Amino acid sequence: MGARIALVLASSTGGIGRHVGMLAEGLVARGHEVSVHGPAATEEAFGFAARGARFVPVEIPPSPQPGDVLAVRALRRSVRDADVIHAHSLRAGLVAALARADATPLVVTWHNLVLATGLRARLYHPLERRVARAADVTLAVSSDLAARATELGGRDVRLAKVPAPKPRPVAHTPEQIREELGAEPGQPLVLAVGRLHPQKGFETLVSAAARWRDRDPEPFTAIAGSGPSYMSLAQRISVEHAPVHLLGHRDDVPDLLGAADLVVATSVWEGQPLFIQETLAAGVPLVSTAVGGVPEVVGSAARLVAPADVDAVHDAVVELLDDPEARAELARRGLDRAAAWPTEHDTIDQVEAVYAELRAARGGS
Repeated sequence: MGARIALVLASSTGGIGRHVGMLAEGLVARGHEVSVHGPAATEEAFGFAARGARFVPVEIPPSPQPGDVLAVRALRRSVRDADVIHAHSLRAGLVAALARADATPLVVTWHNLVLATGLRARLYHPLERRVARAADVTLAVSSDLAARATELGGRDVRLAKVPAPKPRPVAHTPEQIREELGAEPGQPLVLAVGRLHPQKGFETLVSAAARWRDRDPEPFTAIAGSGPSYMSLAQRISVEHAPVHLLGHRDDVPDLLGAADLVVATSVWEGQPLFIQETLAAGVPLVSTAVGGVPEVVGSAARLVAPADVDAVHDAVVELLDDPEARAELARRGLDRAAAWPTEHDTIDQVEAVYAELRAARGGS
C-alpha cells in the first residue's frame, strides 16, 4: 500500500527543485500519494502538479525571516495527514521540524553547506544543529555534509543517492553555437555555467583568463548564468582586461557543452553539482576545484585543482588546451564515470526503503 509522502522545499531555482520533481514523479509512479509543499514560484518553475503530485503553496524564503512563523503554521496544517515528511535543504528542514507532529517521521536531505561567516554564521549554525537533531534520518549529498550533520548531533546520517540529470536534447550544432557566440574558427571555447554568486568562484576564472590574452589563438571564455554577482564580475573583467564573455541565463546548456573544448568549474563548494555531471556525461573534458562532493562525483575523470588558486586553474587549462590527447582521455573517463552513477531508479529505491523503515518503526504499514 502506498504511503502519503510530503516533500518540502524552500525557494529554489535549480538543483533542489529538479531533485524534488524527480522524486515526486518517481514516487507517484510507484503508487504513493505525494504532496509537495513550497513557494508558489517553485511550482511555476518545476511543475510538480504536472508530475502527479498535489502542490500546496507554503512560502519558505531562502533565509530565516520573522515571517517563518506563518510558514510553520501553514506547513503544520498541510502535512498533518502525512505518513512521512521529507524536507530538502536546511531551510525547509527547519520549518518542517517545527511544523511536524511529534510522531510523524522526518527525513531531511542536506543539499548544501552553510558558507556564512561572521554574524550570519552565528545565526545559521544553531539552526543547522536543530535540523540535524530533529531528523529521524539525514541524507547528505556528499561526505563532508554527512560528517557535518553527524558532528552536529544527527542520529542516523546516510549518504544520499543522487542520480545524474537526464540528458537534454541538443538543438543546434557546435558550429551554430560558436557563430552565435562570436568564437572564431579554431579558437578554443572554454565554458563555465552556474549562478553568478560568490559560491561559484568565477572571480578565479576571470583572473586566470586574463593571462590567456597572449595565447594564439586566444581562448574564447564564456560564463553562462545570471545572479547577484553580475555587476562585480563585469567590473572585474573590465579591470583585468580579461577575455571573458558573460552570456546571461541560457536554456541551451547541452548546446553550449557540445561546442565547448573545455569546461572549468571554480566553485568554493559544491555538493552533487548537476552541471559537472552534465559535463562528464556529455564527454567534455573538465577542470574543477576539488571541493565538497566534487571528487566523489568525478573520480579520476577531471583535472582537479585547489579552490581560489588562479595559478592552478591557469596552468591546468593551458596544459589541456595544448594537449588534445589528454583532453580526449579525460572525455573518455568522464563518459565511463557517468555510466557508473546512480540512476533515478536507485534514488527512488533508497528513499522508499527509508520511508518504509521509519513507518515500520512507528508502527505503520
